[in-house]
Amino acid sequence: MSKTSNENKFIFGKRNYKFMFIGLACMALGFILMSGGGSDDPNVFNPEIFNWRRIRLAPALIILGFGFQVYAILTRKEDKKA
Repeated sequence: MSKTSNENKFIFGKRNYKFMFIGLACMALGFILMSGGGSDDPNVFNPEIFNWRRIRLAPALIILGFGFQVYAILTRKEDKKA
């Protein structure tokens, strides 16, 4: 039986995981900012659900987070064999 190096090799590097966590944080913040604004009484309209934070900022943060995720996945892992 020949010896092969069966080391635990991660698919992504440290830099990739850093960008993945940044993307996850952006998406989580976007979903948190989008929540709320409802009314306790269904017969009363609350115009707070259409404010700038829920309509523009939160979806932009979610899209930015997805952009970080795509960048993290497509970026090459830095090999340090030198």
